[in-house]
Amino acid sequence: MGSPVPPGERPGYPNSTGYPSQRAFTPVPSDSAGALAGGMQNLNINRPPPPPWATQQAPRPGAAPQGMQNSGPPFVPAGSRPMGMGVPFTSTNPPHAPQSSASPLGVMPSGSLAARPTGRPAVRPAGPNYGGAPPVSAPNSNMGRPVTTPFVQRPNAPPSRPPGAMPVQDGLGSPFAPGLNVNSSNQGINGTSPFVQGAPPMRPPFSQGANAMHSPAGFPRSSGPTAASGAGTVPNAQRPLASAVPPPQIPSASHTPSPAPPNTFPAPGLAPSSVPPPPFAVASQRGPPSSSSLYAAQPWRPPSQQHNYPDSYVPPPPPVAGNQTPGMFGMPAPPRHLSQTIPPMPPTMGHPPGSGVLGMGQPGSPAGGQASGPSRIDPNQIPRPVPNSTSIIFETRSNNQSNLPPSATSDFIAKDTGNCSPRYMRCTVNQIPCSGDLLSTSGMPLALMVQPFALPHPSEEAVQVVDFGENGPVRCSRCKGYINPFMRFVDQGRRFICNLCGFSNETPREYHCNLGPDGRRRDADERPELCRGTVEFVATKEYMVRDPMPAVFFLLIDVSMNAINTGATAAACSGINRAIADLPEGPQTKVGIATFDSTIHFYNLNRAFQQPSMLVVPDVQDVYTPLQTELIVPISECREHVEQLLESIPTMFQHNKIPESAFGAAIKGAFLAMKSTGGKLLVFQSVLPSVGIGALSAREAEGRANTIAGEKEVHKLLQPADKTLKTMAIEFAEFQVCVDLFLTSQSYVDIASITVVPRTTGGQVYYYYPFSAVADSAKLYNDLRWNITRPQGFEAVMRVRCSQGLQVQDYFGNFCKRIPTDVDLAGIDCDKTIMVTFKHDDKFQEGSECCFQCAVLYTTVYGERRIRVTTLSLPCTSVLSNLFRGADLDAQFTYFLKQAGNEIPTTPLKQVRDQMTELCISILHTYRKFCATASSSGQLILPEALKLLPLYTLALTKGTGLRSDVRIDDRSYWLTRVASISASLSVPLVYPRMFPIHNLLSKDIGGSILPLSLPLSSEHIDSDGIFLLENGEDALIYAGKMVSPDMLQQLFGVQSVDDIPNNFLLQEYENDHSRKLNELVNEIRRQRCSYLRLRVCKRADPTEFLFFSLMVEDKNALGLSYVEFLVHIHRQIQTKMS
Repeated sequence: MGSPVPPGERPGYPNSTGYPSQRAFTPVPSDSAGALAGGMQNLNINRPPPPPWATQQAPRPGAAPQGMQNSGPPFVPAGSRPMGMGVPFTSTNPPHAPQSSASPLGVMPSGSLAARPTGRPAVRPAGPNYGGAPPVSAPNSNMGRPVTTPFVQRPNAPPSRPPGAMPVQDGLGSPFAPGLNVNSSNQGINGTSPFVQGAPPMRPPFSQGANAMHSPAGFPRSSGPTAASGAGTVPNAQRPLASAVPPPQIPSASHTPSPAPPNTFPAPGLAPSSVPPPPFAVASQRGPPSSSSLYAAQPWRPPSQQHNYPDSYVPPPPPVAGNQTPGMFGMPAPPRHLSQTIPPMPPTMGHPPGSGVLGMGQPGSPAGGQASGPSRIDPNQIPRPVPNSTSIIFETRSNNQSNLPPSATSDFIAKDTGNCSPRYMRCTVNQIPCSGDLLSTSGMPLALMVQPFALPHPSEEAVQVVDFGENGPVRCSRCKGYINPFMRFVDQGRRFICNLCGFSNETPREYHCNLGPDGRRRDADERPELCRGTVEFVATKEYMVRDPMPAVFFLLIDVSMNAINTGATAAACSGINRAIADLPEGPQTKVGIATFDSTIHFYNLNRAFQQPSMLVVPDVQDVYTPLQTELIVPISECREHVEQLLESIPTMFQHNKIPESAFGAAIKGAFLAMKSTGGKLLVFQSVLPSVGIGALSAREAEGRANTIAGEKEVHKLLQPADKTLKTMAIEFAEFQVCVDLFLTSQSYVDIASITVVPRTTGGQVYYYYPFSAVADSAKLYNDLRWNITRPQGFEAVMRVRCSQGLQVQDYFGNFCKRIPTDVDLAGIDCDKTIMVTFKHDDKFQEGSECCFQCAVLYTTVYGERRIRVTTLSLPCTSVLSNLFRGADLDAQFTYFLKQAGNEIPTTPLKQVRDQMTELCISILHTYRKFCATASSSGQLILPEALKLLPLYTLALTKGTGLRSDVRIDDRSYWLTRVASISASLSVPLVYPRMFPIHNLLSKDIGGSILPLSLPLSSEHIDSDGIFLLENGEDALIYAGKMVSPDMLQQLFGVQSVDDIPNNFLLQEYENDHSRKLNELVNEIRRQRCSYLRLRVCKRADPTEFLFFSLMVEDKNALGLSYVEFLVHIHRQIQTKMS
């Protein structure tokens, strides 16, 4: 962890604002992933420095916030960057020409095998140090041996099971009131997760350091027979939904599976006639239930009577203690390579113990045989995310079998033992169907969520860098796949069989090694490329069509009248001036600055001049650059000029009366200045572009009218107004210019049109609406600082390969694709995820394995070319129940989210809502029809792995993207965010976390900074409580009507919520409640790698309505309640069954 950074001035940077200032946090040299995570706590969080135009010092109640001492910009590592953080990513595309078949990516490096060096490749961690030259690999005695981070075994951890053994978990049905029984375990499927009601919340996941990447673009898809490498089988035991369990031990290894009880069985002493009556009347199965619109009012009313079990009920014997694992937020089941015993469910749950079903009484069905009084459903007992803050150690493979990954939203430490960390690649199903027909029958998608540069957990080992010398890494001569742990060596090591295409290759002479008794190379454990799922290879000159590009950062600032008057210009200049000290050191780092209104103003930063000089370009239709050089110069030569210019820009334009903005012309001019090198273009925009190239007109009024008219054609406003900016963006991507957009707006800016530029170039959009210079300046600075210091790379090309039998179908994300097999990324970073979908073109054999490999060729910020290779090998199955057992909830819901985002711009919202609901119903219907045939037709059976899918689908249909009452710009921004969102942030986006913050001192949270999160239902909002709701980017604070004035005084320094200013800034006061609240907010910001914009909800204010609209489990104008939605799903499944 990085040391706290005390507030103060950055050396050489005077503070004249009158507000408390903070020194820009400067990373210290370090290579550890722990230092990266530690630096994320050094955020400028609680008292951001005010904009430079402020004249009075802000009131400062209480002592100086301690939160500021370990707060800084958003989660910038305190020194080391994870896995190549300092090593920006190199791409293969020249800035002046697109990739073509002539690119070295498409051919093996030239040179005879005899020319290869004879020693082992040099190996080093992928993360270079900050503040110094990038590390240079050199041969040494440890060449080829990976650098590992020790994994500490926690005391009293349960014993490990044999590697690769698939666990069978025991448990009981989900706790429902009579007639509503939820099965958290699948019938015929293993591994249910308990509903742990008392577990503390977990930290969001950090990326692991071991992932394999696929070879870069330009290579044909692999083909050939699939290598059968010891696929393990998974038991078919069933387990019902679990009830609450006591706090479990922290697992550190796998456990031996034990047989699980069947999913359903009668309660002892309970006669068949005592089965609970149906909770509400439903049509007879002889006629299909009503299929009225899901979003219309429902005809039935909730029951009012509660069924009680007879006195003769005898609970089952207690379970055997031990082997209990913590539940995880977003995917209550613990890692399914761990066995677990769940205590029995009390009879008050409304169904016999052990029945893991959601019972819907039907005439003629066992559950519907009792006509005496319906039962009441207890909403507190239906499946919900179970938070947990306990870290677990996850081994990606054991005993030559892949292990089921933990939830993306849980806190885990991945140990790369052959497969990559699930942070880098996560598949929607962890057992691949042997045929396309089986996949189609399941209704589930087959897709990968690829996040090649995801942040690792601090305790994970760094990605190893391997240097094979002049001839580069060993590859398959047919499919160009990279050497990985699943390539099989034969003939005494003289040949190796590609696990992707099945081709037999000759082993290079200098790479030869004898095989051991187990058939593995004797040096396999010493070579990272043969024992790790993720490695980086040093790219040779054959992978380059030009010299690696320098790290160029060009800053483009809006100085129109609106930007000046709102303080957006001053906030941008102040943030840039403070963040610029964190740019990568070295002669390769260059900067340029320009401003714009209705004209473009470039600045000559040549140090030969005493001060920067302005060069104005008035022609915004035919843009040009006034100089070919000196607009972009090394930061080491012009730092004083840059600081002087940034301090003077707000003053120079303070009386500007020009309201127009030539956004399109400005980015075109900046591109022309960067064309020869490429780099990052950071644009600060405040108003709708109105003049010059790509000028836009306000379409918001039209959109508002269409919304009122019933959403007719309103989706067209989510598409770009014309193709001008799209054409420019493709040209930017061709020349390796990545555009990041900071929108500091207070009105409509047509995000749908202008964001095509960052989306096409691999950039990112930051949206501050309505912008407040007082409240948002700190977030703007922190977002900017994280943007330029996070792990990232330039001029990248990515390709995903897969085993013969599958083929890549499509890619989804922020990139430019000029050929079908590759995606071009002018910029790529740790926050970007690309979804890759697959389809079958052949069949797999039962027991074989299917392999996926992603390769990214990129340039680091230090000008090094690297190839990051990530490999994942999964077993194949022909059993449908195995598909559901291995389903990944986070990946599948991320697929839902990205599919919805892809459909919304071209399809009416109601139709998209119905599509998402139907997709969920189709998956559950397949499971009910083929995997739970023994259950009563009056029972809704939910697969254990996907039992939260209905809840998240409901939340999606009520979310910003699919609601009817959302501003066009807000929806457009939501679509932009969804396009590159990671699996770990998908669930919080639609189902936020809600924490009580009025009793932080009284809650026993087991050492965790975060208290237990609450279900998103108004039933859990007390009138005397205060609650914080966060979705990973924004946070709302809501105070009940009866909240204590003393509590408000301690937390916010006011006696009433109405006294809190609209421009709210969280401060830390001299009391324990305030310190705890600041710790909680800082921890969330650290977890999310986002500054977390805070807003306080006031009575009858739009933010109050927004807060309650996010209570997605309640019935409201946006749709059904959670319980009603489950009933709707059940009825639709019955219709399909009949």
